[in-house]
This record gives sequence, structure tokens and C-alpha cells, in this order.
Amino acid sequence: MTTLHLRTTRRSQAVTRRALLRQALTAALLATLLPAARAQHAMGAGHGAPATTPMPNAAPGNAVEIRNFAFVPARLTVVAGTRVVWTNRDDEAHLVASTSGAFKASPALDTGDSFAMVFDKPGSYDYFCSIHPMMRGTVVVR
Repeated sequence: MTTLHLRTTRRSQAVTRRALLRQALTAALLATLLPAARAQHAMGAGHGAPATTPMPNAAPGNAVEIRNFAFVPARLTVVAGTRVVWTNRDDEAHLVASTSGAFKASPALDTGDSFAMVFDKPGSYDYFCSIHPMMRGTVVVR
């Protein structure tokens, strides 16, 4: 009778461990996918072009907001010599880093912090958040 009790206990512990492991894996998967889903939603996936809200004290067309784990707009076209300003509107810290090393990465941007840089040479400058690599954007300089 004791043996049966031990087997039952071990079996129920194994089931509990499996359930906990399954829950942990599900939580980890959701944590990975949720920011990507937020970014797609913020970029207007399936709803046309993303909405942009110009930053105060910034000329329209040279501001990028970081919100909902996305760069908005994700693609910005400017003329050579334009100063582009990124402002973090998220509750999480973000960094702006060049994919190719074309420009020096920003420091960590807390909520409300900004980072600016002047793009003097024509070209396409891809960048991302080095904390959240699924966040990507491009500045096209003409």
C-alpha cells in the first residue's frame, strides 16, 4: 500500500512539474511574441500607413517616436543635412543603433528622453533597438 502511495505521489509530482514547465514555456513564448504583435499593431499592420504624431519642438518629417515597442514611422525619408530626433514614449528603455555601424548608438533612452543625429550623406540607414532587436527602422537620406 505504501508503494502505491509513493507511485501516486511521484506521478502527481511529475504531472505538476510538467504543468509548471508547460506554463513557464507558454509565458516565455507569449513574452517573446507580445512585443512583436504590439509593434505590428503600432505600425498599422493591415490598417494602412502608421499614424505619426509630430514631437513638440520638432519639425514635421524629422521626428521618430518610440512607442508600443516600435519606431514610428518605421521608415523616414529626409534630405541631406536633416537632424533626425528619436524620442522614447514607452515605459521601457530603448537604444537606437545602426545595423551597419554607420552611426554611433544612442545611450539608453528612458521615457521622454531623446537622441538626435544629423544625416549629411545620401543613403539608406537601417537601425534597430539593441535592447529589443525586433524593433527596426530606416532613415532614407536623399
